[in-house]
Amino acid sequence: MNVEKEKEGILLESGTNEIEIMKFTIQGEFYGINVAKVKEIMMSEKVKAMPHAHPAVEGIFKPRDILITVIDLGFYLTGERLEHQPRELFIVTNFNKMTVAFRVQSIEGISRISWKDIQKPDKTLSNGDEGVATGIAQCAGELVTILDFEKIVAEIAPETSIQLSEVEQMGDRPICNNPLVIAEDSILLQKMIDEALERAGFTNIKNFNNGQEAWDYLHSISKDDDLYEKVNLIITDIEMPKMDGHRLTKLVKDDPRLRHLPVVIFSSLIDDQMRLKGQSLGADEQLTKPEIGNLVHVIDHLLVRFERTIRDLSE
Repeated sequence: MNVEKEKEGILLESGTNEIEIMKFTIQGEFYGINVAKVKEIMMSEKVKAMPHAHPAVEGIFKPRDILITVIDLGFYLTGERLEHQPRELFIVTNFNKMTVAFRVQSIEGISRISWKDIQKPDKTLSNGDEGVATGIAQCAGELVTILDFEKIVAEIAPETSIQLSEVEQMGDRPICNNPLVIAEDSILLQKMIDEALERAGFTNIKNFNNGQEAWDYLHSISKDDDLYEKVNLIITDIEMPKMDGHRLTKLVKDDPRLRHLPVVIFSSLIDDQMRLKGQSLGADEQLTKPEIGNLVHVIDHLLVRFERTIRDLSE
């Protein structure tokens, strides 16, 4: 099953604050993945085991001309080595410029819902630490746990996630007090981004857990005389409960005063289609999440441009 046509409808719309969830099952439980991450669905195939791999890595297979790593999602979630059934499926994903397959038991369909209807799981479910669920939603009458596939892959293969070494290789950089606003729902990634930017010299960072919280803050200061002393640049993820990054970008760029602020979309979902969508909303830059070094250079450039814009507006 190729899902490109299923994805076209949602990808062609801009700033609707909606998401399409593909619902699947493991041991009778319902889980979900953002359709934007799904490349195709395949019948499970024989997989070649790899020595010294993470226990959740089942191995590799080569469906056409590309080697794809297979993650046994059932084992990752339960810690149990479940007996594979003949009609199980591989969800082949593409995000963070990687192609990875996840073994699941069945696909139950696709639902379009608003990000407003996705709730962040209670921290008590994961003993106070961030769990593997990015949100809980009701899809077609069922409670569905939307999994954080970025976190799963980062835990299995840390080298695929944000690397602080990219910033350390830049050497000493000047301190930058320009105020930055970041909208990122993943506690893990929020901490990694903050640490990387702080090492790059950025000392004035204000974090928000989703686009709605960031928008509430930005809207509350949008008419202040000292607006541009409170925020100079916005960095946003796309996938976030309550309000996604595309909706946030649209609201910022539709506001007569906020629209001068540079907006950087920093997401695992950036591909050609998503890039077109971001451009249509007015995003100034769009980067794939592991590119933290590139993000630092982009911030440098956009802050210089922003200061020039504000000077021109004041003349």
